[in-house]
Amino acid sequence: MKSTASTVLAKAGPFLGLLVVIALFSIPGETREFFLTYYNFKTIFTQTVIVAIGALGMTMIIVSGGIDLSVGSTVAFTSVVGALLIERGWGAPAAMAAVVLAGGMIGLLNGAAIAGLRMTPFIITLGTLGVARGSAKWLADSQTVNYDDSAINAWMTTSDPFSYALPAGVWVALSLAVVTSLVLRHTVFGRHVFALGSNEATARLCGIPTTRLKVIIYAVAGCFFGVAGLFQLSRLRQGDPTVAVGLELDVIAAVIIGGASLNGGVGTILGSMIGALIMAVLRNGSQQMGWPTYFQEIIIGLVIIVAVFVDRLRQGRQT
Repeated sequence: MKSTASTVLAKAGPFLGLLVVIALFSIPGETREFFLTYYNFKTIFTQTVIVAIGALGMTMIIVSGGIDLSVGSTVAFTSVVGALLIERGWGAPAAMAAVVLAGGMIGLLNGAAIAGLRMTPFIITLGTLGVARGSAKWLADSQTVNYDDSAINAWMTTSDPFSYALPAGVWVALSLAVVTSLVLRHTVFGRHVFALGSNEATARLCGIPTTRLKVIIYAVAGCFFGVAGLFQLSRLRQGDPTVAVGLELDVIAAVIIGGASLNGGVGTILGSMIGALIMAVLRNGSQQMGWPTYFQEIIIGLVIIVAVFVDRLRQGRQT
């Protein structure tokens, strides 16, 4: 009975956290009249897109027992690649494919280095963080890459900011979340990902090709980061090699707040999406309250610590 109650609480935790955060910023006050409106939540959903898409890839990585610190740099690199290609006359479909492929290549390099050199993901991706960021600045000549116009510019906005239509980015994030969740829960690949994170040695003994699996996981996650870079480009309408600094912390926080374990083997796509939404609501509500940026960072940092602490407690009860 206790284990069942703990399981239910673990699954409901992210939802309860989201309700608490929304309730906190919904308390009547002069600065909170706009918070519960549809238009504000439309803004929140739009602001969640980049972190949410990044969290899809990070969920796969963390469930498999890994970590990736190069997300922000990958997003910056792929957005610069996209801007350069559009500037050179590439159409939206070709540029989109190239951007996603660029993200996948960075992920492939991460996975190959982690699996082939048998080094910890923390060290490899910390190095990639610098390499990707430096490469972005090199390609952009340390300045923003501007272009005249492209169809992707409308993906993160709607023609009428007060319309009820959600931007395309929100629907893409939701669609990718559904597909990824189905893959992780109902395919052999998904079961292998969970098995790898639960116990790599046992997974290897069961015949799972763990080396190849790690490479695939990081490559697929890199493609997700490339999609996030594409929407970053759509949002800014320029390629900026200095953007997304610290984005990896928001993405990792969203996955952990959503109930994933840093020890691997535990995590859900739905939880990660709720975690990303919690992060967006925290930032949006803090801005409406007029809280300074440093105070917002302190709050989010404390939320991350609490989420990790709860995870450790949960892991302790299971052992």
